Amino acid sequence: MARSKNYQDLLIESLKDPKEALSYLNAILEECYDCDEKESQKLLLLALSNIAQAQGGIAKLSKKSGLGRESLYKTLSPTGNPKLTTLTTVIHAMGFDLKFCMPSKR
Repeated sequence: MARSKNYQDLLIESLKDPKEALSYLNAILEECYDCDEKESQKLLLLALSNIAQAQGGIAKLSKKSGLGRESLYKTLSPTGNPKLTTLTTVIHAMGFDLKFCMPSKR
């Protein structure tokens, strides 16, 4: 009988595709509409951490972003509290842009 794969492993594998990673981030942001501030921040940081792992890990993100590896571990931890400049630097290093748009009607 074939062994089942771990959900986290499947998620990381799927996030190697930039379009999947973008969809994942947008889904997380959509989910955050219904969360309190702490929960939404935790979800976003977890999503960014998962994408960092899919893109080669924190060390690679550190080189691409110019931010310290230890700082990135803290920033992307569940208790991280990054400044906006750190967050945008991480997002850009991952190959994404941060944009604002009018929300669709819910």
